[in-house]
Amino acid sequence: MKMLHVVSMVAVLASASFAARAEGEFKITGDAAKGAEAFKMYCVVCHGETGHGDGVGAAALPPPKPRNLSEKAYMDTLSDEHIFKVIKEGGASVGKSMFMTAWGAILKTDEAVHDVAAYVRTLAVE
Repeated sequence: MKMLHVVSMVAVLASASFAARAEGEFKITGDAAKGAEAFKMYCVVCHGETGHGDGVGAAALPPPKPRNLSEKAYMDTLSDEHIFKVIKEGGASVGKSMFMTAWGAILKTDEAVHDVAAYVRTLAVE
């Protein structure tokens, strides 16, 4: 009986957590046009002009190579929060390449990170 009570409590807590997450789900709220400017300044070197991961700096990086940000099927699997975190805190923050720089300190504000994230979302067209 005690085990049933514990399982019930876990289920209640899990559903409450899911409901809270759904209500306050993280959304990218940036301006893609502003983000395009920052992308061209900081990201093109590795990700390339169109986000294919073919920037001039990509050739010098060891595997894994920069992500192809235009690959819609893959990009659609990523949450807005994930994309924001990768840009702000770097690839290592989500278990990806340590060579994906944390841009939060360079971009300076969460608003600027949102702008770049909004632009990155526009690249996923293939």
